Amino acid sequence: MEVSVSEESTRERIKQKLRENFDGRIVRKDLTKKIKEGANVPVYVLEFLLGQYCSSDDEEVIEKGIQNVKRILADNFVRPDEAQKILSQLRRKGSHTIIDMVTVHLDIKKNCFFADFSNLGLGSVPIADEYPEKFDRLLCGGIWCIIQLEYEAKEDSGFGMAENIGPADRKGEWGFRQKKPKEVSPVTIRKLTPIQMPHMDIGELKQGRKAFTKDEWLDVLMRSIGMEPDELTYREKWLLLTRMIPLAENNFNLCELGPRSTGKSHLYKEISPNSILVSGGQTTVANLFYNMGRKTVGLVGMWDCVAFDEVAGIRFKDKDGIQIMKDYMASGSFARGKEEKAANASMVFVGNINQSVDVLLKTSSLFDPFPPEMGTDTAFLDRIHAYLPGWEIPKFRPEHFTNDYGFISDYLAEFVRELRKEQYGDALDNSFRLGKNLNQRDTIAVRRMVDGYLKLLYPDGEFTKEELEEVLQISLEMRRRVKEQLKKLGGMEFYDVNFSYIDNETFEEHYVSVPEQGGGKLIPEGMCNPGQVYTVARGKSGMIGVFRLESQMLPGNGKFERTGLGMDREAKEATNTAFHFLKANGNRISGSISTITRDYIVNYQDLQGIGMTGKLAMPTLIALSSIALARPLQSSMAVLGEMSISGTLMKVEELANTLQVCLDSGAKKVLMPAISMPELAVVPDDLSTAFDFILYKSAEEAVMKALGAN
Repeated sequence: MEVSVSEESTRERIKQKLRENFDGRIVRKDLTKKIKEGANVPVYVLEFLLGQYCSSDDEEVIEKGIQNVKRILADNFVRPDEAQKILSQLRRKGSHTIIDMVTVHLDIKKNCFFADFSNLGLGSVPIADEYPEKFDRLLCGGIWCIIQLEYEAKEDSGFGMAENIGPADRKGEWGFRQKKPKEVSPVTIRKLTPIQMPHMDIGELKQGRKAFTKDEWLDVLMRSIGMEPDELTYREKWLLLTRMIPLAENNFNLCELGPRSTGKSHLYKEISPNSILVSGGQTTVANLFYNMGRKTVGLVGMWDCVAFDEVAGIRFKDKDGIQIMKDYMASGSFARGKEEKAANASMVFVGNINQSVDVLLKTSSLFDPFPPEMGTDTAFLDRIHAYLPGWEIPKFRPEHFTNDYGFISDYLAEFVRELRKEQYGDALDNSFRLGKNLNQRDTIAVRRMVDGYLKLLYPDGEFTKEELEEVLQISLEMRRRVKEQLKKLGGMEFYDVNFSYIDNETFEEHYVSVPEQGGGKLIPEGMCNPGQVYTVARGKSGMIGVFRLESQMLPGNGKFERTGLGMDREAKEATNTAFHFLKANGNRISGSISTITRDYIVNYQDLQGIGMTGKLAMPTLIALSSIALARPLQSSMAVLGEMSISGTLMKVEELANTLQVCLDSGAKKVLMPAISMPELAVVPDDLSTAFDFILYKSAEEAVMKALGAN
């Protein structure tokens, strides 16, 4: 990989700032990969050791440090299957140093602390008060440590043997009882040194952040999760940052579907010790939420983030599993038995898309990979706060992984966890307010995303209005992607997808679109060429979409040629209807129209790939008249409605849904038959007031009004 001079200087500048502000908290990420391949030890443990022994640019120092780390791991790391061997060595030698996960609990009755060792399988080992007081994470789920253990066997020749206790009854017979083993463990802790972050000083992080620009800090975060920012576009960095929001935000629900090999589950499995990845397959309410038999909270109460891999395979053994999940995703609580439990875990759904995005958008929805009981349940999908477009993230190659410095994974995970306690989203209200198309769930989703982005990028709470606006725009996009798919699945219940925000100073309203939908580009602003018509109708696939007609007129003898229709019989008949009507009634529109001395060519385009529509008679009549008279249609106009060969007008089918497509496609004027006017009464006000409606009562009137004639 070639690195430009500017990139090299930026790297050096970032590296220098990291050393000055976060010394001992950073590590070269390629060293992790080098040792990880041969050591089955958590990444965050490895990186902490590497940060202690290899924090240098001197290759000799680095190599010596790597050897030290390898030696420490080889000599001291406890494998669960070798636990008894280690204990035997400890007993024989009297002392031994180990690396293990240590959890401390307070015994209220005995008024002292005891330690439990995960891999060693040893529990209730007395530990001095100074350790849990100094390293509070020992009391909060435990941390990995280097521990010097000592073994002091209590001399007792009669240990466990029978003991004479004197006369047992009035006959003078002697009684015996079994001696109990001593309760005090022969194992003691001589010294304990954490090899994870023993405590988290969030103030240190906030102060250190001030030394970096936004772009520099974004690059630091990318390298901290193992990615090389120089190989990513600016937008790709933001998409990868979005993956981190569930770790920084309580009860945040994220969906990411995309191609394979884009690292969708990597962050939740390898980078953070505070998240768990649940592989696709059957799960239970007891495992996920609450076990009523044991009276224990499931995964959502034990982890900050629960990620479901391969969503297509998710199955609940319990019939009420999905309902309980919906309740939890909406409120952060769930009811089991007589109790209601609350938890803070975020939920992430990741999976693969087997078709291209274009195909999914045309034929089904972007939630199609979900199992049917989830992917078609609008109530479930509406609870997803953000949809990350995984198809925009590149398939990772070796050059995408960094060899540069980033935060130790454990430090990254812990400060992100600490940020869950902070609230930055309220800053939005000082500068912006959300548009009227956002309902309560949309608002909650956007606010949580804004809060998450701000925590990650600006943990010191210092950002400009422009930076806040950038965060707001991508937050609105991520939520609108969910809403767009809900509109496809649920129809008019989710019509309000035209998301916007309003500047509190200028009162200017800005609209946010999603790239894959095309936004408002289908029907352009301004006047089009004569003969160019846009119509909105239902296509062959059953979906409503936009169709464009482009016309030409040549000297000839009255031929009518159509392109773009293929073998579609219904569409051809509709176009013939239009041409025959024009031949019979052209003079009533204008005496300048000739169907004898001119040839006409009309090209039909299905702009959204939903299959050609058969509702083409009225648009074709208007297109032919427009090219014949050399007059363009009114600007930003969508033509609705259909006619028979005699000129009888027909109502617009599914008017509300059709108008929504018009709005999404950029139309500002709608030409519509007057007989459809009563149906406007049931169209939502936000939608019906978005257009300038132009009504017609005959085919001739439709042509004249479309062309702007009185």
